[in-house]
Amino acid sequence: MSPRQETLGPEGSTRAMDPVAHDGEWGMEAGLRPKSLADFVGQEELKERLAIVLEAAKRRGQPIDHILFAGPPGLGKTTLAGIVAAEMGAGFRITSGPALVRTGDIAAILTDLQPGDVLFIDEIHRLGRAVEEVLYPAMEDFEIDIVIGKGPTARSLRLELPRFTLVGATTRTGLVTGPLRDRFGVVARLDHYEPAELVAIVERSARLLGLELTKEGAGEIAGRSRGTPRLAIRLLRRVRDYVEVRGSGVATLEAAREGLHRFGVDEIGLDHIDRTLLEILCVRFGGRPVGLSTLAISIGEEPETVEDVYEPFLLTAGLMERTPRGRVATGAAYAHLGLDVPVALVPPDRGPSLFDEADGGETEAGGQRLR
Repeated sequence: MSPRQETLGPEGSTRAMDPVAHDGEWGMEAGLRPKSLADFVGQEELKERLAIVLEAAKRRGQPIDHILFAGPPGLGKTTLAGIVAAEMGAGFRITSGPALVRTGDIAAILTDLQPGDVLFIDEIHRLGRAVEEVLYPAMEDFEIDIVIGKGPTARSLRLELPRFTLVGATTRTGLVTGPLRDRFGVVARLDHYEPAELVAIVERSARLLGLELTKEGAGEIAGRSRGTPRLAIRLLRRVRDYVEVRGSGVATLEAAREGLHRFGVDEIGLDHIDRTLLEILCVRFGGRPVGLSTLAISIGEEPETVEDVYEPFLLTAGLMERTPRGRVATGAAYAHLGLDVPVALVPPDRGPSLFDEADGGETEAGGQRLR
């Protein structure tokens, strides 16, 4: 029997979620997430540690310790949370940090839990301070304090909670406060996937989608997926669309290349905005350091979006560098765009800077601030 799954919003509102795939297209799409550790591809060290903790909890007949999954988006944190609930045969409740605005929101959710339930909080680093403090006694003592009334007549009522497991997910570990992080019994980080692992994920997803996929086609999709399973599955779906409409229905190497090209994904996985960022650094600013705010304005995005969504892969791929004075493109970025490295390009450790990120001021070639 599948574990009960619900999505929770503010004030404890719930919506039932059925993890079992049903007939038709929607059923196949919903069934792409693995339901057990055996089906989960990659993260071998994490899976081994998690298997030990799960088995120990089952032998003791107790809920598993609270778990914090950290890592970049799209690596499987939500999927692993669902697997924890499935392996324990427990109910699965889902919410997110931004959805929990008031202390009453988290109190309503906690008091509605059943023994052994797994409560998953995505983006847990975005919890408000007041909400977070309600979680402290709930995680440690399985109790919460509720204040009844206001003013001189107010009184505090302590309620006992069933033993449950809190699974948190965060893309920014540094923003999780120390007191909250210390209350998790298991803290695990997910890393980007190897190409062979992504190929296995793509092939498994293709079988579930009913798509005929060659080994070479799977390798082409995996190679453009930036080490991220979520992106690999997204690209697989676009290739499926292409071969069904413009191709023979079989995702070969040539069909995968042409399909991904049609959707603006190049050979290393860069999309239109990624290439635009590199062109701004290489062409518009001639290789000089550029501040984050200026870079964000140039593409019409928020600085946080550039920093959290686009920069990580460009930095990992060696196409961009961060310097004390701003972002600069590397020689690999020029080569990827088919540009010659300008002779006048100044190395990042000396020379003129357009923007000084330390104080946001503009500078001249000699390092003097512009007035």
